[in-house]
Amino acid sequence: MHEERDNSSSQAPKEAAAQPSHAPSRAQSSRLLYLFFLVFAGLVGGVISLFFLADSLAALGIPDPGRLTTFGLPFFRAVAWMLMALSVGSFMASAFLIYPAVPEGDNERLNKARLTVDGHLAARTGAWAALGAGVVSLLEVPLVMSDLTGTPLGQVLNSELMGMAVGQIAASQVWLVTAVIAAVVAVVGFAARSWSGQVIAFFLSLLLTVPLGLEGHSAAGGDHDYGTNSLLLHLLFIMLWVGGLMGLIAHGRRLGPDMGVAVRRYSSVALFSIVGLAATGVVNALIRVELADLFATRYGLLVLAKFVLTVVLAAIGFVHRRVTIPQLERSPRLFVRVAVVEVLIMAATVGVAISMGRTPPPPPRDPNLNSMQILLGYELFDAPSYTNVWTMFRFDLMFGTLGLVLAAFYLYAVWRLKRRGLTWAASRTAWFLLGALGMTVIMSNGIGLYMPALYSMHMLVHMILSMAIPLCLVLGAPVTLVMEAFEPGAPGKPTLHDAAVALTKSRILRVLTHPAVNLVQFLGFLYVLYLFPNFYDLAISEHAGHVIMNWVFLISGYIYYWEVIGPDPLPWRAPTGIRLLIIFASMPLHLFAGVYLMQMQTILGLDFYQSLELPWNPDFVTDQRTGGGIAWGFGQFPLVVVFGKLFIDWLREDRALARRHDAKADIDGDADLERYNAMLKQMSEGDETGFRQQ
Repeated sequence: MHEERDNSSSQAPKEAAAQPSHAPSRAQSSRLLYLFFLVFAGLVGGVISLFFLADSLAALGIPDPGRLTTFGLPFFRAVAWMLMALSVGSFMASAFLIYPAVPEGDNERLNKARLTVDGHLAARTGAWAALGAGVVSLLEVPLVMSDLTGTPLGQVLNSELMGMAVGQIAASQVWLVTAVIAAVVAVVGFAARSWSGQVIAFFLSLLLTVPLGLEGHSAAGGDHDYGTNSLLLHLLFIMLWVGGLMGLIAHGRRLGPDMGVAVRRYSSVALFSIVGLAATGVVNALIRVELADLFATRYGLLVLAKFVLTVVLAAIGFVHRRVTIPQLERSPRLFVRVAVVEVLIMAATVGVAISMGRTPPPPPRDPNLNSMQILLGYELFDAPSYTNVWTMFRFDLMFGTLGLVLAAFYLYAVWRLKRRGLTWAASRTAWFLLGALGMTVIMSNGIGLYMPALYSMHMLVHMILSMAIPLCLVLGAPVTLVMEAFEPGAPGKPTLHDAAVALTKSRILRVLTHPAVNLVQFLGFLYVLYLFPNFYDLAISEHAGHVIMNWVFLISGYIYYWEVIGPDPLPWRAPTGIRLLIIFASMPLHLFAGVYLMQMQTILGLDFYQSLELPWNPDFVTDQRTGGGIAWGFGQFPLVVVFGKLFIDWLREDRALARRHDAKADIDGDADLERYNAMLKQMSEGDETGFRQQ
């Protein structure tokens, strides 16, 4: 305490004990600590697999591949998870937790900010961790092949079996894709030395979780849409929680500045991640485990152990933040001491989670799953109609949750803005909530449920996700709202407000929103998806392709409307007349695509649609023509709305220009008009040579 430091010699022991906190000795490296975390997580997973799950392979009918694979597969998988988390957390620190070196302390120049020494060290750690994750991912390829075939690892390392692993084994391909993503993240992390580069590296590092979410028990059997989406989100929250804490530990051991700010920012992320982890974990567990299975099966015991560890972590984290945050300014290293214990428990949790991937879950409740339940995750009994699509409901865990989160954050920002004494147009709020909540409803009702099963419904959702919902979201002006709801930071200490301003000045955004580039990306996805049958087949037959495709629709549409009609600022926006011409030119291209699809003889995705064995035996030719009609008709409606809005804006700009001319004429006596008339008179009378212009 400050009072203790001012007391006399009677307080010498307390003073001596507190001295290290007030006078930090020297910065410490975290390399050995990282290594300890990685090895500990790997050992937990490997030991559980080796000594407690000996009969798992026999239960699956797979020969024993040997102790090297039985131990090595979960060991290196846990190491890979921890390395990915370290990469995510390090880039989170360099982008959002550590203040960059803003030129002259001017937060308006945040895009040009370079990294501080602490930021540079965090970024380098993130790049090396991504590189390490890529190397370990490559090690997993032969280990997966050995595990699936029951072949000792030494015998797998030949060209024939490795070629089979790369070309035919989905689990091996997942790790190869992860290795490629990790390599990209590492390259970006090593090359980027600016603050904006760290933001890009952070979001790229989050993609490391995507391939891993496609393997395991969650992607198979009934309700696999819930299982896969919940696992994807679960992994994302793990990376944010565990990785962010490791990034904070390193910052504290380096005696980095503004530790209190970093911890407070991370605490918000941690709270969000804990809630997300709990929700997705419950959903994933309920799909595979009944209450009676928790104590009767090894898989249930692992679920229970993971749950207990997560609850313990949440409790420790809550107490830790409440106790340490008020003391961080006096004792920056106080956070590190308890955080190390947290990470160890997190590493143990990761090890347990890894072991679940090699443990057979309890038998399915219904062993007689039909094709729809296996391929879609649920059943469809009747043909879609105008009524049943609005009465069906199955909450979409991915986009339904996204809509709710967006709506909640928008309302929170409006509340902050009102608290600052500012006003916000109710129409903007209405537009944004219509888009966000509309996405939740559409993706969760019959329209979203029928999307994977019928071409026509797929096209309808495509039009809604790429045109209707982005239009509503853009008209809500969310970036402007963030800039007004959150206060600018002190010089050299940017906040969310300053980050939003930096986004509107981004060079990447300037390129993406250039009228030519924007039009090509918006129409390009439409034509590439539907004019190449093999690409469409891949997109609809795999859950990953389905999810990625929907994300592409949403993001592409948002960028398009942001440039064309959005009220949020951009680095550069074409004049209204130019944008009006672009919209006018793009409308025939949409019409052509719709007409082409209606006349197309090849049925897109026919093999997949037939494999669903839909009970009403749909006419796929007629259904595809209906989808083409939706692309032709529905696709034009938002463009007509945008066209009308731009035309009105153009007229307003023209009238405003006329009013400015009139005001100027009132001030200077219409000098411009007089000069123009004088020029015409001179031209009619000729110059001193007597030449007269005709």
